Amino acid sequence: MSDWQHVRYDRPAERVARITLARAEMANAQNYLMISEVNEAFDVAARDDDVRCIVLAADGDHFSSGHDLSDLDADMSDLHTIGTQCHFDADGAEGYMAREAELYVGMCWRWRNIPKPTIASVQGKVIAGGLMLVWPMDLVICSEEATFSDPVVALGVNGHEYFTHPYEAGARLAKEMLFTGRAITAQEALMHGMVNKVVPREDLESATLEMAAHIARRPMFGLALAKQSVNNSLDAMGQYTALQSAFGLHHVAHSHNRLKFDSIIDPNGIKVIRDEA
Repeated sequence: MSDWQHVRYDRPAERVARITLARAEMANAQNYLMISEVNEAFDVAARDDDVRCIVLAADGDHFSSGHDLSDLDADMSDLHTIGTQCHFDADGAEGYMAREAELYVGMCWRWRNIPKPTIASVQGKVIAGGLMLVWPMDLVICSEEATFSDPVVALGVNGHEYFTHPYEAGARLAKEMLFTGRAITAQEALMHGMVNKVVPREDLESATLEMAAHIARRPMFGLALAKQSVNNSLDAMGQYTALQSAFGLHHVAHSHNRLKFDSIIDPNGIKVIRDEA
């Protein structure tokens, strides 16, 4: 834990572990190292028999501004990979698809299935890849000014890689989010079931820890079985199949953009997103 650069770990309440994104100077933009460290921190909490609930929080004004676009071709050789993906530096679509399958879809699905309750404690903006840290969590508590957006259709792709939008927001709001790129407010998110609770910013930490401590009084085995039962219900609705289908389309978009723009994204969309921010 002492070697982590972008993540902080503590035990703020009895039987509760907290993982904090600690890259506030970059609005907690996720580079490959941060994602790897978040995964390592989840492993620490998951393997600690004294932890029954895990909180994911963030320093600074914003929970996460999404992917760090300057890091997309970073060297992965020093990262601890956990899936069966390989050939991360292969030519063509092979290498980049393997990177995203490992660090985005693979990590998110792994966190989603940790057999302990997880809570995202969210403030400020959550943009595109930032949702990939929020949506795998079991519960979401956010502050009143929090917003949630995935504007990347403007970049010529179908959405961020962990494509659970219809399950998190409902089909119609998911389409509106994607088609317009607009930010969903905290109250809208609450109304559509994307978050569990909205609180004043100054109460976010205390409300999150109160919920976590309440959950942590339950027996671990009962919590694990309850979580698996709900996740199994989502699986029966086809969540993982839908996710993988959308991921394949995501890489059709990347390949198209490389052929047309020599970039994984349509660069014209950057101005569209900035003008509407």
